[in-house]
Amino acid sequence: MPVIELDAYVLDTLMLDLVGHDHQPSAFLVYLFLWRRTRGEGVEEAAISLRAIAEGTGLSRRGVQDALAHLSARQLIDSARESITAVPLYRVHRPWARAVAGGGA
Repeated sequence: MPVIELDAYVLDTLMLDLVGHDHQPSAFLVYLFLWRRTRGEGVEEAAISLRAIAEGTGLSRRGVQDALAHLSARQLIDSARESITAVPLYRVHRPWARAVAGGGA
């Protein structure tokens, strides 16, 4: 079984923030799923359908849509698509990494 790296911040801070403060545990699950499919595979972005995210997380399609909207609003992910019917490309952001690199924390 492959091992993936996960920033400690994701478990130590982001989980509490999304689940406890924002009351969006589905957003945390979707973030972890997208992390695995991008950074966990060594790629910057990945094309993933709503259905694949729903099946991979156990969430409903509507739950995934709400989670994606929340993550996008929090600037934790970006998504883009070539056309309205195309499968979106997702990119996972790590804003804490920029703060540490730029601020010397």
